[in-house]
Amino acid sequence: MNHPNQTSRRRFIKNISLGTAVLLSGRITSLSAADVTELSGRSVLRFAIASDLHYGQPNTLFEKMTDTVIQQINHFHAGSALDLCVLNGDLVHDDKSFMPQVKKKADGLQVPYYVTRGNHDHVTPQEWNDIWSTPLNHDHIIKDVPFLFADTSNEKGEYLSPDLAWLESRLEAYKNHPNVFLFLHIPQQKWTKNGIDTPAFFALVRRYPNLRAVFHGHEHDQDGVYMDARLPFLFDSHVGGNWGTEYKGFRVVELLDNGTLVTYMMNPSVKMGELSYARLA
Repeated sequence: MNHPNQTSRRRFIKNISLGTAVLLSGRITSLSAADVTELSGRSVLRFAIASDLHYGQPNTLFEKMTDTVIQQINHFHAGSALDLCVLNGDLVHDDKSFMPQVKKKADGLQVPYYVTRGNHDHVTPQEWNDIWSTPLNHDHIIKDVPFLFADTSNEKGEYLSPDLAWLESRLEAYKNHPNVFLFLHIPQQKWTKNGIDTPAFFALVRRYPNLRAVFHGHEHDQDGVYMDARLPFLFDSHVGGNWGTEYKGFRVVELLDNGTLVTYMMNPSVKMGELSYARLA
């Protein structure tokens, strides 16, 4: 009997717009399913990102959708061990009374997980901390890799830039680490319909070449990558809500032993859109 993970690798869906790789040099390349299968054996860190649960949105099967992604991430973890998972914003849909229920659901993940606030998560900083036991801006080191989680909204649901003073302090603190990852719900450039323009954000992150990738939720119809110079900004579709890509999926990222990043979308159990980001020489 084949392992489900082996089956999903063989069922890799190659798509011209998704099945490409963008190197930090700006060069575009691609990976086959066989390439990814081989490279996965060199992973030193593997994590998943799922965004936009929208738990509590009227006229949606929000509980079923949330249960499904929790089950699928746990299923993936059983075949390819994850070091962590990130729920990148819009955990609920406007009604903050659902937030404790989402916390209970998230606690069903069989890997450590971290969260960011989205524009539909209308909670105060204190309410957020009371539920999630973490401030809105927080950072953690996993396997010697710093992960930065920055807030990009408020109780009103406005689209905001992250706290750049906080972000600079953390990027400076970790400037000697070869790999740093940043998670923001709201895109800071108008690549997409619902992004905002924050030139100061880009001026800041360009100063830190060890920032390897930025991850966004918010845009349910986006599951690809945008580049700013050599820095990739990755989207991961959606796992809830009533609009977006036809499928509901989550992104997996693997850091290899040579510093290369390999990333792909799960749909939610089939690999698709495998991208590779080579480190700078």
